[in-house]
Amino acid sequence: MLVAGFPADAFGTNCYVVATAPGEQCVVVDPGIGVLDRLDALLAEHRLHPAAVLLTHGHLDHTFSVAPVCGARGITAYVHPADRGLLADPAKGLSAEMAQLFGGRLPYTEPDDVAELPDGGAITLAGLEITVDHAPGHTGGSVLFRLPGADSPWEADQVCLSGDVLFAGSIGRTDLPGGSMPAMLASLRDKILPLADDTVVLPGHGPETTIGRERARNPYLRQVIDADGARPAATPTRGW
Repeated sequence: MLVAGFPADAFGTNCYVVATAPGEQCVVVDPGIGVLDRLDALLAEHRLHPAAVLLTHGHLDHTFSVAPVCGARGITAYVHPADRGLLADPAKGLSAEMAQLFGGRLPYTEPDDVAELPDGGAITLAGLEITVDHAPGHTGGSVLFRLPGADSPWEADQVCLSGDVLFAGSIGRTDLPGGSMPAMLASLRDKILPLADDTVVLPGHGPETTIGRERARNPYLRQVIDADGARPAATPTRGW
């Protein structure tokens, strides 16, 4: 399996491409702001042909370039139904600071062809069998994408593209429209902690990590493991 990616210039949102091998079809995950030239270069480097765009959630820093990526190739964008409305009107998911930054004018276009991800289960795209786990908390429609990782660069049993659910040392913020800390803690308990320790995590922002590393060090996972009901020591602020 080939997995490659890069952080967008704006907000450091990680954009990934995943394929069975160089020269094959691929899926593009979370094409954010200002990624088109670098994405084209990455696709050319590995001779990849996008078959679909997958979105871990509907925030604009992950979806901004979805329409040009899909439109140029006549492909479909996939999003969880709970975040479908954010593709039509991304302002619904913005913080007050972000809304002020854009001044009420979002130079954004909704993709023409949108399909809804299953609420759990697997989909097959570009020769890849991708497990979709609904993991609300950062947004109502946040998901994890899991793939067998035995042939990946990490030689792990599994790779998890975690979006803004789980980061190295932290989690996605829950104070935006559609966010919920109780839902996030439930997602960490039910969807993250059951994963094997050697699962490689490719987050929506920041460096890669593993489930084992986060199980041992991430304060939010520690809170769930301890199940003491205490509030986190700090409110997460990463992601939109």
